[in-house]
Parts: sequence; C-alpha cells; structure tokens
Amino acid sequence: MAETLTTLKTRRSCRAFKPDLIEEDKLNAILEAGTYAATGMGKQSPIILTVTDREMRDKLSKMNAAILGTDSDPFYGAPEVLVVLANKAVPTYIYDGSLVMGNLMNAAADLGVASCWIHRAKEEFESEEGKAILKELGIEGDYEGIGHLVIGYAAKPAADPAPRKAGYICKV
Repeated sequence: MAETLTTLKTRRSCRAFKPDLIEEDKLNAILEAGTYAATGMGKQSPIILTVTDREMRDKLSKMNAAILGTDSDPFYGAPEVLVVLANKAVPTYIYDGSLVMGNLMNAAADLGVASCWIHRAKEEFESEEGKAILKELGIEGDYEGIGHLVIGYAAKPAADPAPRKAGYICKV
C-alpha cells in the first residue's frame, strides 16, 4: 500500500513532453491497468483507443484545438494519446470511463510515464469527423468520448503538489 500511496501523492499532470515514444511493455502495462478499472455492475462499458500513429495523433490534436478555439497543440507535444470512450447504453458509462482514465494515469505514473487528461473527447467523437474515425477503425455502437490521456516522458520535472484544502475530508 505504501507504494500505491506514493504514486497517488506524486502523480502530476504534465504539460511539456519529450518526443520519445513509450516502450511497448510499459504501454501495454498501462493499458492493462485501464482494463482493470471498476465499472458499474462489471459491464466494462469503456474502450481504450490507443493512438501511436503520428498522423492520427495530429489529426485528433487539430480537432481538439478547433473545439478549444486555438491553433496550439492541446496535447502539449505528447507523442502518444489514449482515448477513453464509453458505451452510452450503460447507465454508469461516464463513471466507468472516468475510472479507466484514473487507472491509466496512476499506472503511467508508477512506470515513470507522464500524462495529462485532456477534455473535449465528447465533442470530438460526436462530430461527423470523429464518427468517421470510429467507423474507419471498426468501432461500432453509441460511444461517448470521456477523455484523452496524453502520455510520454516529461520534458521537465513535475511541480510539488498543492497543499490539500481545508475541509477536504468530513468525518461523521
């Protein structure tokens, strides 16, 4: 448990990445951790789209930037992206996908891989372009984008954690 708490306490969102790809064994371990996230009634509503192809990564970045209203890379130069989508037919799909995102972030941190949760996956994959990407990949069903996890190696050291707010825990 001490190692788990250390990982949880030291994980930070990264906003500056080196261009180096993650080793295949580390990437597979991170992905496996995502598949073990708790899901409502064990229905496993999420799927993880693993984007290691630079062209697809850049396409998603451009789509995300357009939604955000910027020309800059909202993926902070991260070389790889994990997109979590979840089946809207399952009532707990948003929670399920969020737990997958958490498992992915914490597993990455444990393996020395930096990450950052990037929003706007919902809007991306509700667009005609996003739907076309899923269709091209053979992903069928009514999926909602929960989030992008940009991953890679940090270009600079992580900041210290912010102090925990007063009243975070309320015991009754």
